[in-house]
Amino acid sequence: MEQFGSELWLFDGPTVTAAGGFRFPTRMAVVRLPGEGGLWVWSPVELTQDVRRAVEALGPVRYLVAPNSLHHTFLADWAAAFPDAKVHAAPGLTEHVAGTEIQATLGDEPDPAWGGAVGQMVIRGNRITTEVVFFHRQSSTVLVTDLVQQIPQGWYRGWRAVVARLDLMTAPVPSVPRKFRMATTDRTAAREGVQRILEWPFDSLVMAHGAPLQTGGKEALRHAFTWLMR
Repeated sequence: MEQFGSELWLFDGPTVTAAGGFRFPTRMAVVRLPGEGGLWVWSPVELTQDVRRAVEALGPVRYLVAPNSLHHTFLADWAAAFPDAKVHAAPGLTEHVAGTEIQATLGDEPDPAWGGAVGQMVIRGNRITTEVVFFHRQSSTVLVTDLVQQIPQGWYRGWRAVVARLDLMTAPVPSVPRKFRMATTDRTAAREGVQRILEWPFDSLVMAHGAPLQTGGKEALRHAFTWLMR
């Protein structure tokens, strides 16, 4: 566990394996909401005993957030461990795939329970997944999962390293992988969402698959979406 900003903590989980045998690092963010709001958990990682103890030391878990249809691997375990927590999922993630009940589908407007602390925006128009991007106001931090990545160079070997380099998964700067660019069928919808994100007053950027940026996050995100915003 690492405290990344005021009322914001990051947890790095184990690697997960996707199609083609590509391994991905995982990262979770936990926001402590004001007052008696409890904890807001973004993209849950594996719920080990150490992780559970660390999270419970911060407060009661109230909300579990799956920010896109790909980040659900450990969601059911968290829902079972914290039955009082409400599960919120991005459009496209079904209960059958998630393995647990979903109480709410995320949209452009945040739940009133956390809207004063965390803003959100749906990035539409992508065939691979619909991702919801979040803005933690107190720490001036934006949270992204798969749409922007910077997996360390050397993470992959052999042909996977070549594919990852060509796809920009391991680019020297945070980038939108080429597969997500090609899967963007509604550029207008995607552009509108990104433009609204860039209007948020943030400086820090947390990626599920890449090193967090304490400063320069807005510039990094703007550069990553240059291909879309032209």
